[in-house]
Amino acid sequence: MGCSAAHEVNPSYNTLAAGALPTALSEISGHPNTKWGGSVMAALQIKNIPTGAGDDLKIDASYSKGDTKNVISTSAASPSFAMFGGTGRACAYQSIGFGATSDAVFLPIAAGGTGDLKLVEAYGIRGAFNHNWDPYWSTSLFGSASAVRYNGAVGDLTTAKGQYCAVYAASNGAKSADFSCNPDFNVCQIGVVTRWTPVKNLTFSAEVQYFRLDQAFTGTNTLAAAAPKPTTVYEYKDQNTVSFNVRAQRNF
Repeated sequence: MGCSAAHEVNPSYNTLAAGALPTALSEISGHPNTKWGGSVMAALQIKNIPTGAGDDLKIDASYSKGDTKNVISTSAASPSFAMFGGTGRACAYQSIGFGATSDAVFLPIAAGGTGDLKLVEAYGIRGAFNHNWDPYWSTSLFGSASAVRYNGAVGDLTTAKGQYCAVYAASNGAKSADFSCNPDFNVCQIGVVTRWTPVKNLTFSAEVQYFRLDQAFTGTNTLAAAAPKPTTVYEYKDQNTVSFNVRAQRNF
């Protein structure tokens, strides 16, 4: 099975206040022209496999340009990632990993940019295998890997990466000598869930999941406070976490 989608990327104003709020100068400052992006996805499901009755294997792959939510998304929206962890670097308070999910970036001509939208690319793959132990018990192994790419090079203000890093470097604090900006990132996760259905429409489940954020910033930076975190020095570093969830579901 395959599908495709078109997405209109509609930009905001060139001039905005903190929190992306409009000001009295927003309308007269103008904004970039709209660009069209899109995405494609191909999926495969294999049934009647020899591991057991009712077992199946599902896999899909997707690619987008200017339509990132069709590669990385939740039921609500496209998530951006900001994860904290430990650090072994002297003078750093903690480590942090960023993953900014967007459809496009732009830098106005007045700020040194080209004034047009630079579409962001993303691609990913997901899969799941479900095994039925008996009519009451089943287990699924699932996982995914996705990547977001801001094309171009740092210092090249005609590209998405160059424009992103120009704004990021100007809006943050004191940086270490080995600081480098790179908004590209990868996310991957793998998990297993086991379900018990003692009677129809009642299911108990337990799930363990591992998640990793592979980010590309390096060095340290003095970042502004974001409650409950203080204004202090943070080391840029890949992050990971493990979660465990139990659930009882009754369908009526």
